[in-house]
Parts: sequence; structure tokens; C-alpha cells
Amino acid sequence: MAEPREPRLDPEERAAFNKGVREFNQGHYFECHDTLEELWSGVRGDGRDFFQGLIQVAVGHYHLGNGNAAGARSMFERALGRFARYPARYFGFDLERQRAELRERLGGLTDDGDLPAAGGPPQWRFDEPVSAGS
Repeated sequence: MAEPREPRLDPEERAAFNKGVREFNQGHYFECHDTLEELWSGVRGDGRDFFQGLIQVAVGHYHLGNGNAAGARSMFERALGRFARYPARYFGFDLERQRAELRERLGGLTDDGDLPAAGGPPQWRFDEPVSAGS
């Protein structure tokens, strides 16, 4: 099976994507979910599952913030399933690292939604710079 091709985003889609990444990195997981879901609804082709996986990661962290361990676990597992067909790096993202972080979070997740302290909140980094402004 061929490696999935990376999606091409037009400037408006790229701006929405950058906004979603900023929201995630600021801990605004629900807003990130909304922003990326709007983008995802228009994506077709190989990148669709990748973006859905990112949305599921954001929703998982939203659930963690609300003490919903079962919801977080479900979203992280689903995201891992979405990411499975993609290479270690995809769309300028260290996807292998993201998969490892998700597995680590799943391993440390307790029934009450607590995670062991692990160097602060999660951050997404993509090769193409995400602008600081809105």
C-alpha cells in the first residue's frame, strides 16, 4: 500500500489549521476541536483521517480536563487508529512522537482521569511555522 499523500491546503484552510494548532497549544481543546472539525469537513483524500485523528486528540484532552477518563481513553485510542496508516512524519508533524505520547498518556491514565505529571501540557509542532497572530 502506498504512503498517504499529504493534503494541500489553500490559504484560508491553512489559516484555520494554524488557528486550531494555536488553540491546542494554548490548552483550548474544545475550540481547537471546533476549528479543526470545520476544516476537516472539507478535506477529501489521504489527509482526512489525519485531521480527524488530530481532532480526536484535542477532544481527548478536553475530556481529561473534565475528569472524563473513559472519554479521554476512547478518543486517544481512536486517534491512534486513525494515525496508524500514516508514516512517522506527515504534514510536517512528528506523528511517531504523537503516537508515543498518546500511548504514554493511555498507560498513565487513571480511572479518575488523572495523569502523572509529564512536563506540562501537550504541544503540537509542525515544520511549517504557525503564525502567532489570529
